[in-house]
Amino acid sequence: MAGADFEPDVKVRSREYRIGCVGAGMIMAECHLAAYAQAGFPVVAIASRTKASAEKVARRWDIPIVHDTPEQLIEDSEVEIVDLAFPPDQQPALIRHALKQPHVKAILAQKPLALSVAEAVELRDEAAKSGKILSVNQNMRYDQSMRVLKQIIDSGALGDIVFAQIDMHAIPHWQAFLADYDRLTLANMSVHHLDVLRYLFGDPQDITTQTRKDPRTAFDHSDGITVSTLRFPSGVLAVSLEDVWSGPREQGYRDDQHINWRVDGIKGVAKGTIGWPTGVASTLTYASTQTTGGEWVTPSWDTMWFPHAFIGVMEQLQYAVKTGTPPALSVADNVKTMALVEAGYRSMAQGRTVRLSEISTN
Repeated sequence: MAGADFEPDVKVRSREYRIGCVGAGMIMAECHLAAYAQAGFPVVAIASRTKASAEKVARRWDIPIVHDTPEQLIEDSEVEIVDLAFPPDQQPALIRHALKQPHVKAILAQKPLALSVAEAVELRDEAAKSGKILSVNQNMRYDQSMRVLKQIIDSGALGDIVFAQIDMHAIPHWQAFLADYDRLTLANMSVHHLDVLRYLFGDPQDITTQTRKDPRTAFDHSDGITVSTLRFPSGVLAVSLEDVWSGPREQGYRDDQHINWRVDGIKGVAKGTIGWPTGVASTLTYASTQTTGGEWVTPSWDTMWFPHAFIGVMEQLQYAVKTGTPPALSVADNVKTMALVEAGYRSMAQGRTVRLSEISTN
């Protein structure tokens, strides 16, 4: 596969369904709405916990209607897709409210979908019964380096995969609502990496996760720095490391925040970076005995994970509504990612390797 044949970003196949946005924080204002403006997705209304915040974001992105409450937005007959950026303890009630509205065709939920696998399963089943599409915003699958990596793997250029790793040393901006939960890194940061490993290699058979608290995070939490080892039925061994400490933040200290990744195959290697911590494009370079003559090839692109990946997230949902087909980011698939996160927490708590078959998703 030549570099010119790669597709780091999706082609927009549908943009006709009217979106109502719930939430006015950073992820909505800087990512969702920036992406939708670029792609030409129609946003017709917004609401948040505080109307003033929604009004500010509406002025910035020329959104015509600001509702007093999220519930009022969901009840607006002009809204066909409900786009949620809300805390996971409050999100399920809004999803259920949207499932009851005859005019709502689809819902885009944030991850984690809920605070437990059991509730995620209930939401999956309730959405299926309603006939409406419920999708979950696992946006790292649309990071440009991850998309191209998937295309390289699927082409056979690397041969059978032997080992993979995601190596993060970066400091997340923890949302204020996370202070109310016991779970932190695995559910809210590692979930990106665990999900993308599923995207690349399928469902793992087991996971071993260890953790220690992050000295910088002021509120109490059970998991700070986390290291997870995953084994896949294919034989792939993978490591996901989230060092959310990543060094001091003192004035004059030159930090080196980064996320690197690497995939080793029988016939080649791909490696790269995720640009999120520093606001640059992600990168990828690879060498293959099959397709590059053993030379390193470096495809390039100008787009970034934030905000451009969010075009792909909404595009797959628009297309699912248009065609009546399941979305690429289906709630049924996301329940499997939530089960993997749950298995990681069980591994931490019990100090052992946990098989995914132990976590019920029926």
